[in-house]
Amino acid sequence: MTLRLMEGTEAIAEAAILSGCRFFTGYPMSSFTKLLEHFAQKLPENNGVCINAESEIEGINMTIGAASTGARAATGSCGQGLALMQEAIAEAALNETPLVIFNMARNQQDYFQATRGGGWGDYRTITLAPKDVWEAVEHTQLLFHLADLYRAPVLLYGDDLIAKTQVGVEIEAREFGTLPDKNWALDGKLSGTGKSRVTWTFAWGKHNTPGLRADKHWRNIAAKFDAINNIEARWEQQYTDDAEIVVVAFGTVAKFVESVVEELRTKGHAIGFFRPITLWPFPNDALEQATNSVRRVLVFELNAGQMIDDVKLSVADKTKVQGIGGVSVHDSGLSYGDLLSAQSILTRIEEIITGDKK
Repeated sequence: MTLRLMEGTEAIAEAAILSGCRFFTGYPMSSFTKLLEHFAQKLPENNGVCINAESEIEGINMTIGAASTGARAATGSCGQGLALMQEAIAEAALNETPLVIFNMARNQQDYFQATRGGGWGDYRTITLAPKDVWEAVEHTQLLFHLADLYRAPVLLYGDDLIAKTQVGVEIEAREFGTLPDKNWALDGKLSGTGKSRVTWTFAWGKHNTPGLRADKHWRNIAAKFDAINNIEARWEQQYTDDAEIVVVAFGTVAKFVESVVEELRTKGHAIGFFRPITLWPFPNDALEQATNSVRRVLVFELNAGQMIDDVKLSVADKTKVQGIGGVSVHDSGLSYGDLLSAQSILTRIEEIITGDKK
């Protein structure tokens, strides 16, 4: 195995290009800027195109155009930039246009945006939240596969820690199975035949195909996302078999929580750990099973309480659920402050354990 010291954004860019991504565009905004810069450097060397868009709206629509031809295409920003893309993301979902979106978030306050969306129509967005750079490399390749498999926009929820962390990484191709032919692609092969393909939010098919009713199309889209919800949930759990307390966390902060749980186990506490890897589909059934016999479910997230809604939907006794995170604010918008330290998380959990024993 050959390891290379790489910044997270560089590793993600190389993983995307290895996956066949040949079109990328975006508007610079921290913590996304370095990802855009790496694509700008590396894509032309690999017969690809990278465009510095004039706005996030322009970027997402150019990406949809490239993806409509059958090319693997991607864009990204931080949460503020993705807020401007929501209408177009919904259009891509309803058009069934596969593309990858990278959110190099400034914190964890984009959970609702990633899992509920701000567009229109009956759609959802498969969202993977890696806990470190190595997983981000794997998730990047997986997301291009899932986008093509389900003909849908998909999202990687990264952050500043993943973007700027430098670690030894091996970028190697991963196989996720066969994919259907892109017989829907607007590749120009049927031009002039009278049978040109058309993609449209209200229906899909060949030009002048009868019976392409919007209601039927939308029902098919809704059924597709229902199926994805039942198939693609991913999660990680540890020590839940004997746990009296389970701590739930996602993304990079989950790595801190995981370390704290390990330390508390060495102190004799019956505590477990659960991490949703897919924020959508959320692993409801797995979390319900993991928390059936516990007395408390603690939720650590760097926001005012967003994922906790999904946790409460999963846990049978909602009175068990307690948030132990909070909003983290810094002038730069990038620092997590003292909320994100193993010691501060451990102290909070120990205070709860001590209080329960009184």
